[in-house]
Amino acid sequence: MTTVKDLKTLAKNCKPAAEAALEAGGGILRLAPNWVPRSFLHPGRRLKLHPDDLYAFGLERGGIDERWFASTTEAANEGRVPDEGLSYAVFRGERFLLRDAVAELGAAIVGDAIWKKYRRWPVYSKFFDNMGPIPHHMHQSDALAKLVGQEGKPEAYYFAVQHNNVGNAFPYTFFGLNPGTTKAQVRRCLENWHKGDNGILDISQAYRLKPGTGWLVPPCVLHAPGSLCTYEPQWGSDVFGMYQNIVEGRTVPWSLLVKDVPPQKHHDLDFLVDMLDWEENTDPNFKANHYLEPLPAGGSEKDGYCDKWICYGRIKGWQCVTAKELTVRPGAKVTVRDGGAYGLITVQGEGAIGKLRLNAPKVIRFHDLTDDEVFVAESAAKAGVVYENTSETEPLVVLRYFGPEVNPDAPDIGGKPPAKAKRGK
Repeated sequence: MTTVKDLKTLAKNCKPAAEAALEAGGGILRLAPNWVPRSFLHPGRRLKLHPDDLYAFGLERGGIDERWFASTTEAANEGRVPDEGLSYAVFRGERFLLRDAVAELGAAIVGDAIWKKYRRWPVYSKFFDNMGPIPHHMHQSDALAKLVGQEGKPEAYYFAVQHNNVGNAFPYTFFGLNPGTTKAQVRRCLENWHKGDNGILDISQAYRLKPGTGWLVPPCVLHAPGSLCTYEPQWGSDVFGMYQNIVEGRTVPWSLLVKDVPPQKHHDLDFLVDMLDWEENTDPNFKANHYLEPLPAGGSEKDGYCDKWICYGRIKGWQCVTAKELTVRPGAKVTVRDGGAYGLITVQGEGAIGKLRLNAPKVIRFHDLTDDEVFVAESAAKAGVVYENTSETEPLVVLRYFGPEVNPDAPDIGGKPPAKAKRGK
């Protein structure tokens, strides 16, 4: 197990290894799989992790149901190991944290705009994969998260078809609250926390999930994600509050409702109710304002590739994160230019990105290094990255996510032209 002392040593020795890796890779870093368990959930077994390794962190930590991509964000789990949630880059037998590489090289990796404003890589993505639904919960806004020294968390969802050959137990997600719901009704649910099912889902609405589509979820909006394996680009924070106390017969402790709430407010029911964004939660046009269908981003059959926007839109005028799905036809070799740095995961096929191999593995052991994940520095992304599909029969498909405000050409919800930014993080 990696210790805090080990992390300090790695950080101290990071710069020369990171510089060498970036130069050798043409601005592209190879990343190792980054597994995260959740003690209160049931793994869906679609992450390609070997079944013998589902409880590699120990039975008491719960099963591994998440894999995080290009993450410089620590997982907020009780009993966590020091590097939990943090992505490692690997080069010539050495490893270093992406977080340390960004801290050392700054704009040379994430670009001038992001580095000047955030001094870090402020977003990450993950697959979360569960057998059943997740409790109805919300992620705090910046203002609420600041009360406990954290940051808010907007997020987006995409259900990649390659990881959803089965829907598992409940491929439906509850979003928000029924129009007309009152604060008193939500308060009553919290009052009944220790009396049995608190009934929070009785005042919400479920939507059937469709592989190949997604959703945009602002902070302070309740959602109970269903059982599709979900690609989730999001802000680099792990704050949340669970408002549902029983899920599929499993109890949710009160501590997971107030995990990111000031101690003096842990039993202030009015405060907990007021944390919700009432206008967003009770929006009668919720689906129209949050549902995402893939939209063209570039390429054609003639070009040998197809690029699609899969996560897009703005939250109160701010573009938090965007994502694209790139499909390269068998035998094709194409150059793709992007507006900023990105994290990439391969979900189908084999080939290359620049000088590095890409391959979607069938089964992964807990300690395996794979060829399916990379991080692309901004300079390489803007200059153009060469993708090659070396298969004669199967498409090469990759998902890549980008940081805030780097894709001004991205569409708005419903395929509308991009809106002008109104504010920043």
